[in-house]
Amino acid sequence: MTVTPVRCASDLLSEQRLEIAASDNPAGSRPLTRWWWLQGPFLPQDIESQLDWLAAHGFGGVEIAWLLPLWDPRGFESNSIPRWLGPEWTALVASTKRACEHRRLRCDFTFGSCWPFGGSHVGREHASKTFTGLSNQLLSHSWESCQGVTERIVDHLTAEALRVYSNRLMEALRPALSGARSALFCDSLEVHAQELWHPRLWDEFATRFGYRLEPFHAELDQHVAVRYDYRALIADVFLKEFFEEFVKICHENAADARVQCHGAPVDLLAAYAAVDVPESEAILFEPHFSRIAASAAALAGRPIVSCETFTCIYGFPSSRNPEPSRQWKRERLGDLRLLADAVIANGVNQIVWHGTPYNPPDGGNEFYASVHIGPDSPFASELADFNKYLETTCGLLRLGRVQSDLAAWLPLEDNWMAGRVPEQERTPAANHRWELRHVRIPRELESYQPLWVTRTFLADGNVVNGRLVVGPQSFAGLWIDCFWMDHAGLLQVARLADAGLPICLQRPPRQPGHIPSAEYSELLTQVMQRPNVTTNLEGLPVLPLLEGDDLPLFWSRRLDASVGPNGRLVGSRLYFFAHPECRNVQYPLTWDQSQKTLAEERRVSFRTPAGAVSADLTFRPGASLLVLVWDDGVIESVPAMTSTETG
Repeated sequence: MTVTPVRCASDLLSEQRLEIAASDNPAGSRPLTRWWWLQGPFLPQDIESQLDWLAAHGFGGVEIAWLLPLWDPRGFESNSIPRWLGPEWTALVASTKRACEHRRLRCDFTFGSCWPFGGSHVGREHASKTFTGLSNQLLSHSWESCQGVTERIVDHLTAEALRVYSNRLMEALRPALSGARSALFCDSLEVHAQELWHPRLWDEFATRFGYRLEPFHAELDQHVAVRYDYRALIADVFLKEFFEEFVKICHENAADARVQCHGAPVDLLAAYAAVDVPESEAILFEPHFSRIAASAAALAGRPIVSCETFTCIYGFPSSRNPEPSRQWKRERLGDLRLLADAVIANGVNQIVWHGTPYNPPDGGNEFYASVHIGPDSPFASELADFNKYLETTCGLLRLGRVQSDLAAWLPLEDNWMAGRVPEQERTPAANHRWELRHVRIPRELESYQPLWVTRTFLADGNVVNGRLVVGPQSFAGLWIDCFWMDHAGLLQVARLADAGLPICLQRPPRQPGHIPSAEYSELLTQVMQRPNVTTNLEGLPVLPLLEGDDLPLFWSRRLDASVGPNGRLVGSRLYFFAHPECRNVQYPLTWDQSQKTLAEERRVSFRTPAGAVSADLTFRPGASLLVLVWDDGVIESVPAMTSTETG
């Protein structure tokens, strides 16, 4: 059955607009942009002029990020910025927030200058520590850097340190947080994590694992099982003392917590689920990485999954790699479209451009790691239409809930046991397997649109009528393929197996850690012998959402019942299909890669309550598709999506 024109697309759009109007988020699903405040002078008329330009070009808001442009060959004028957190700074930021509100633009704030969190008011007692004392990591590009002060990194392993840090920041930021709700933003955790420690953890480690860490810490990489125990402890402490505390601080100040949890040595899925808006990143993190944040959002019932997008799209510029610099400010919007569609097909529904430098008239502020956005952008004339496309797509992909019948075990333990990423596989700042940048859903599972889970979520889940229920999601089966699984995880798997959940355990895992549990082997044998536990995917009572040869990347959401084309009240599923070329989107993109895309076709068979129904999907060069599949077997396309092309 060929896809037919849709007559309900306008209804879906109207429903989305009603949801936006009822919310306190003026941005809706329009893209945001990181607004790099590099240097001024910061004058009200220039701020308002730039906000007017952003609003006219389809942006829904800004996130102010304070950074010192030490890379700028023109030099830096210290008198061009107000004193960090001083009265002039407070007044400037508050007036900018009001200017955004006047234009119905959202205004978020990075929770500090530069990243990770730190500054001159972080004393030694609240600074980041290692096994042997204070960490030697300091900030270097913050607004305070020009003052010659020592800027220590805050201790991420104690909530008290974060509180002390935030008290000073919130005192200055509070006037800007009145009015429309803002988010406080935490960028990727670029903390030196290899020997991260706090003195109280010596005893806590011994209590938890039954032995002392002191004899091993100096050569931890030589004792892989001990290193696993260390990483497991740090993960739990980091989640509780930093991420959960940051969310509390945001809520106490009437703000949302928008957080890039990656880079932190934690159960990344649990960390993303703890915040209000989990944010991924691309393309230093390839598109498949976004499925971790999207899974967390689905399991925790978070409606928005954002993504810092278009970072170093053609590579990270350096003296050894000058090619990205030659392509900078020559970006092709079609290339950006490929990347945006690739992350959307992995569950993202809020694009955050990276980004826009603040500039007075004829200003020359630039940020080398961003796709440059401004009147001098090579795609400025196309920007409003492209942002409208992103708004429409992301808005529709917030409707209903994520559609998935299969939970997939995220192999945390495998990666906590592993060492560094081989040099030939590294991308900028990607050094360790525990960062999970390389983890992706196997190709044979993609048609099921599985969601990642860890033991944290299995512990919160229950089996109801043979299905695993975790938050708002319900799964017909659990798929596990890992080499390592700790005892606590195996206990949860055993509990669910005993309750009748169908489980595919592809291989018998081993127990990580220095002192193994004596019960592990027997418990694993019991699990493997249960009739509802199989060693192959075909043994699970789970059907793929769709079938076909060489399927394109896709994301699907289940919508509430509404009046369908046949006049009956039926449910439906919304599918976003990225152009097949999006499978080739990886770091770094080739300049003008989009120009090589072709018109392509794919025959797809959708599973519906009425049975399998087929459609021929026709992709125009560089364009994606949005398809509505009704439960009674009718398939319709959304023309607002199918006709959109970007050159």
